[in-house]
Amino acid sequence: MNGEEEFFDAVTGFDSESSSGGFSEASQRVAAVMCVDSGRSNGVGKAGERPPRENGIQKHRTSLPAPMFTRSDFSVWSILKKCIGLELSKITMPIAFNEPLSFLQRITEYMEHVDLIHRASCQSQALERMQCVAAFAVSAVASQWERTGKPFNPLLGETYELIREDLGFRFISEQVSHHPPISAFYSEGLHQDFLFHGSIYPKLKFWGKSVEAEPRGTITLELLKHNEAYTWTNPTCCVHNVIIGKLWIEQYGTVEILNHRTGDKCVLHFKPCGLFGKELHKVEGHIQDKNKKKLFMIYGKWTECLWGIDPAAYESFKKRERRGDHLSKPQPDDSSQKADGDVADAVPEVQETVQVIPGSKLLWRVNTRPPNSAQMYNFTSFTVSLNELQSGMEKTLAPTDCRLRPDIRGMENGDMDLASQEKERLEEKQREARRERAKQEAEWQTRWFHQGSNPHTGAPDWLYAGGYFERNFSRCPDIY
Repeated sequence: MNGEEEFFDAVTGFDSESSSGGFSEASQRVAAVMCVDSGRSNGVGKAGERPPRENGIQKHRTSLPAPMFTRSDFSVWSILKKCIGLELSKITMPIAFNEPLSFLQRITEYMEHVDLIHRASCQSQALERMQCVAAFAVSAVASQWERTGKPFNPLLGETYELIREDLGFRFISEQVSHHPPISAFYSEGLHQDFLFHGSIYPKLKFWGKSVEAEPRGTITLELLKHNEAYTWTNPTCCVHNVIIGKLWIEQYGTVEILNHRTGDKCVLHFKPCGLFGKELHKVEGHIQDKNKKKLFMIYGKWTECLWGIDPAAYESFKKRERRGDHLSKPQPDDSSQKADGDVADAVPEVQETVQVIPGSKLLWRVNTRPPNSAQMYNFTSFTVSLNELQSGMEKTLAPTDCRLRPDIRGMENGDMDLASQEKERLEEKQREARRERAKQEAEWQTRWFHQGSNPHTGAPDWLYAGGYFERNFSRCPDIY
């Protein structure tokens, strides 16, 4: 990793070794659309070693072991001004800019609103399935709101697994490449209703005051019951005020979700902030058929909620609005979660919440974050549980799992000195392993994924090779 990459990593909350991808505790709404067999084995631990269960549902922690380490004593500028004239490789950024998660765990946040996938699978009409898939794609970035901490770079060969019987899925990811950095993931429904997979490798651009992460890699969702596959790419994410001022995040760009069986497409426009912040967080778009006829209109905010309405009703409302017919002005969705209005510097003031057009259908609403979220790196309830190492789990996890990383564990426990020392040790161990492979002219061998072509787009992709949950970890590398 060169100095420029390290600089970008430290000041953005994005990795150039990996990237921010990306959900709030997935609710029990999944129970309404599917019956989860709580007796199904998840392959983690033996009888008596599982975490406490209440009414058949596994309990997860609701807070981190230690509160967030304050960043008020640090600023990027205070570090940079001491390094004028030096090469970027000479700049060392404090671990205080991190959050106690690996980027592989951040990718897993895609699954927070997995209930939308289960709901899609239950719909008999293709249009209604696309509505659910569109909501899921938007929900995938919701957890990034106010998350300005940088996830730890995954080490080459690092993995992360998550099994949630209550939410009906299991998930595995692996860092399959170091240069360029690529993270591959695969998830499946425990009731064989879906497959969700992809590989992530963003492109970073530094604009002086901000850093932009342009997504690379295709995300694929397969609804097995309907023999349908959907593909899309996440919007661009930008972190502002990376040098001085309060960090803030916006998502922008066009996301196109294609149903490869029907030819239907959902086109979503993540709006840039705009003048006076009027467009901040807004998402607008539509679903069209293969002949480009609009079938359904979608609008909302990726930080709050998503609504949909028939195109004729939408156009009728817009015409009245243009005529200044304020009698039909929509009412604010007061029940939706409002963003933080305490802003500074160039942070745009958050506008009124989503204006709901009469007759609209609610597609998705973000889950409320825990009351102590600000002291926990602005994590959602779902995110808080991701690095939990439950009793007996270390006996069954792959030795490369993120939960076993001592630097992340040290930071989570509030021991910043230990976390910093372990981070340096692990990075040096990774460099030494790379030097040793170079001496022997040996290529790195991935364990759970292999290079191939996406079966639906034909584009290069990393595909799950299978076998992880059989738990034969004999060939796993020693990376910690």
